[in-house]
Amino acid sequence: MGWSAPFDTPIALPGRRELVTLRDAGAYIAALPTATQHRTEWQAAAEALLLVAEGGGDPMLARIGMMRALNAGKPAPVAEPRRKRARTYRLIR
Repeated sequence: MGWSAPFDTPIALPGRRELVTLRDAGAYIAALPTATQHRTEWQAAAEALLLVAEGGGDPMLARIGMMRALNAGKPAPVAEPRRKRARTYRLIR
């Protein structure tokens, strides 16, 4: 597959930049500060990139690793309450 393999959908970065290929993602990780590169989520993302680029795996694995690393430390989205109350059923035996 190689480093020129594209992601299924580009990964949007802050500042209107996108990661389109595995090479773009690798260059992005290489440009990060050293302390950030040594964090576990970025180590896992880099390992997934290497496995896909050199081992010929599915680019979705590398995309998942990058998305998890980019979203690490962000709070989970708050679930909004339901508009309607869920229906309740009673079992008759």
